[in-house]
Amino acid sequence: MSLKRGEGPPPAASSGAAMMTTSLSGVSLNQQKIPTVVTVYDSEQKNGNRNSASISQPKFIRSDMADVPVQQAAGSTLPLVLTRKKGGDDGEDGTYNPFEHRKVEHPTSDLETFVHLLKGSLGSGILAMPMAFANAGLWFGLVATFLVGTLCTYCVHILVKCAHILCRRRKIPMMGFADVAEQAFLDGPPALNRWSRFIRFMVNTFLVIDLLGCCCIYLVFVATNVQQVVNVYTVNEISVRMWIMIVSAPLVFMCLVRNLKFLTPFSMVANILMFVGIVITFVYMFTDLPAPSERVGVVSPVQWPLFFGTVIFALEGIGVVMSLENDMKNPSHFIGCPSVLNLGMGLVIGLYTLVGFFGYLKYGPDTQASITLNLPLEDKLAQSVKLMIAIAIFFTFTLQFYVPVSILWKGIESKISAARQNMSEYALRVSLVLLCCGIAVALPNLGPFISLIGAVCLSTLGMIVPSVIELAVYYEEPGYGRFKWRLWKNSGLIIFGIVGFFTGTYVSIREFQEEFAGGHVGDSH
Repeated sequence: MSLKRGEGPPPAASSGAAMMTTSLSGVSLNQQKIPTVVTVYDSEQKNGNRNSASISQPKFIRSDMADVPVQQAAGSTLPLVLTRKKGGDDGEDGTYNPFEHRKVEHPTSDLETFVHLLKGSLGSGILAMPMAFANAGLWFGLVATFLVGTLCTYCVHILVKCAHILCRRRKIPMMGFADVAEQAFLDGPPALNRWSRFIRFMVNTFLVIDLLGCCCIYLVFVATNVQQVVNVYTVNEISVRMWIMIVSAPLVFMCLVRNLKFLTPFSMVANILMFVGIVITFVYMFTDLPAPSERVGVVSPVQWPLFFGTVIFALEGIGVVMSLENDMKNPSHFIGCPSVLNLGMGLVIGLYTLVGFFGYLKYGPDTQASITLNLPLEDKLAQSVKLMIAIAIFFTFTLQFYVPVSILWKGIESKISAARQNMSEYALRVSLVLLCCGIAVALPNLGPFISLIGAVCLSTLGMIVPSVIELAVYYEEPGYGRFKWRLWKNSGLIIFGIVGFFTGTYVSIREFQEEFAGGHVGDSH
């Protein structure tokens, strides 16, 4: 059931709701000014006979939320909503447990969630870690990767913990990332209430930009690796831009598939090829390593923003954590100490640091944007690795593409007549593939592209937004703590994210300019 804005007044309240409204006629006008949301999942709530004191405001009904199901890694799980008294009262018993009210068809165990977390975090970003160390230095990169990884993990903790608080406070079984942001603003200071829809829009917008940006990076990655191999056997070299267009052609048709079930075999093939390719890459990487003294320990600070953007791009999995937590059989095991998140991210940070450290140690100043590009061109095994990983990333494109299309389509579907919806969705899919192809052709530089996406999108979603959410959720209850330590802590994270956003964006754009001119940021002229 849904009600669009402008389609008329909401339906009349049920008899139980009418009795509640009458009994609460003495509620002050000040309380009624703050719209907050609560879902009506249980039959008891729908019949109006579960803790009638839990709804103390007039009805507040939003338009449909332009998100995708929780199983698709981002978006809304909130249905029709009603207003409710602010303050976090859980009712007469005060023991509402959102985890007991979740209806997940196939809940995942802790081990399955751990594996999914690794799968979602160990992507093409691991191949870019040596380049990140090249923009930091061997020893500075070692320390900074652990610090940035710890900050990313902590911000995920913040997001999930705030989601749990809001679920209990509003009696909502589960929330997506955008849901948490919107509800936090509705629960926060009155000045933020009017921005609740905007923060939902912003989160979804950055998720779409991030995921489509990753698709552009995949096109550049595949084209660059294929170009290297093909050029060994051909006289007339084909430019990387032409290869991007060649690779994009079959993707136009593959991305017309609307059911994830038909993409599952491609995912399995991609996982196997990626695993085998990375293992063989490790063999090359650990062969004939030079002494650490031969590498720069700390590079010029001018290059640090490129390091920050690349590491954030590689490590940040903020877009998938809420879907993983929502699908768990025991969601309380996701955060805490020890927890699925800590163990999973600890392993991811360790692997990324290992690859970055030894990759840069092996190739030094010659380190490429992807370590596969450093493998010897004349070696048959190395050529097979380049092609295996390129094919794996090619198949991953369709899966990565699925989520932003779903988010965008949910936002425009209701505005298109039923007779034109099929053609309109196909047109959207084709247009987005062509858009990714156009951006990749215009900016075929893998290194600064990775850093730019990390700095723009993931510093926002991974650090700034979770910190703002916690400030809003803790605004009244339980407060900011002794000496307002939560306020100072989150302010520091927000400032760090903003600095990373602007410096990473600026230096990435400079790096694009320098690469087009034949140099790099930080080179002496």
